[in-house]
Amino acid sequence: MAAIASSHAPPSGPAAAPAGHRVRVLIADDSAVVRGLVARWLAEAGHEVVATASNGRIALEAMARHDPDVILLDIDMPELDGTQALPRLLAKSPGVQIVMMSTLTTRNADISLRCLALGAVDYIAKPESNRGVTTSDAFRVDLIERVRVFGSARARKRGPGPAGVAAPSPAAAPRPAAPIVLRPKARSGIAPRVLLIGASTGGPRAVGEVLEKIGNATLRQFPVLIVQHMPPVFTAVFAEHLGTRTGLPAAEGKADERLVPGRIYVAPGGRHMGLTAAAGGRDVAIRLHDGPVVNFCRPAVDVLFQDAAAIFGAATLAVVLTGMGADGTGGARALTESGGAVLAQDEATSTVWGMPGSVAKAGLAQAVLPLGEIGGAIRNLLTGQGA
Repeated sequence: MAAIASSHAPPSGPAAAPAGHRVRVLIADDSAVVRGLVARWLAEAGHEVVATASNGRIALEAMARHDPDVILLDIDMPELDGTQALPRLLAKSPGVQIVMMSTLTTRNADISLRCLALGAVDYIAKPESNRGVTTSDAFRVDLIERVRVFGSARARKRGPGPAGVAAPSPAAAPRPAAPIVLRPKARSGIAPRVLLIGASTGGPRAVGEVLEKIGNATLRQFPVLIVQHMPPVFTAVFAEHLGTRTGLPAAEGKADERLVPGRIYVAPGGRHMGLTAAAGGRDVAIRLHDGPVVNFCRPAVDVLFQDAAAIFGAATLAVVLTGMGADGTGGARALTESGGAVLAQDEATSTVWGMPGSVAKAGLAQAVLPLGEIGGAIRNLLTGQGA
């Protein structure tokens, strides 16, 4: 996956796995080149590749023997492909973290998003050729970071490795986390005119759930703008999925497209999506550009939030959902300073509490809520009933 399409890992390279809690990984891909390269990368990063498989049937057999923490599962494989193997793998080991791998095609983007709904935790876009896999540093870094993030918690629960693998030295008890300080509710009396959503890892499923719980009737009254860290092709398919789920027109935002209520605009992969306005700020349009990456990604949540703060000010309602990194914090600060309201997803329901956690810890969130409660809270704020 190109670095500009995702903020899952900074370009400086992935962190090594902690001693004694190495993540156990199963690689399922029909390409021997991909299996060999990925296994080498993970071993160099300190993880343990417990098995490799050329198809889903072999992956099922290997999982039963090796109990991996993470499975990297290719979509296109002979005998039993990734989509067929996914539910069977999860049925045998409900806690295993499965990351789908696929090349950047519309078909594979659609399948990857459907796999997320079936229980995969994330996806990663592979270069189209073995040579591309070999030479893509961004793909390597992104893949290792996913394994680290998704596998670390499960590896810690599993405990230190087998005899002969040293456990980490006892450490001092960690300091209690600082309590989250919520931002006081804005008292401007200005009703929201626009809804903004920022998300990354775990976002496709979370965004869909939030929109569904807001409800079609409320969504029809406001333009909805979404920055979901995704590569090109995936964002167009993601918009189609949201349109099907909500019954509203949804598509990638287009340059100079005027905002209208009841429409969902998704930032296109690889491009920043911001806003521009005519005098008085009543006629607002989409602004697309190929500026430098922000927070290691493009599109970036901060770009949209900062433009909205300048144009809509206190009439903005935004939510930051699950995702790695801190994208959205700078924009959330601009929004709150202009009188807008920001909500954040809580840690317990986030796939990764990076982006929403950063906003919450900075004291910029009016509320930090479980995923299941965010849609209702947004609906109440949009309709003037409070959070």
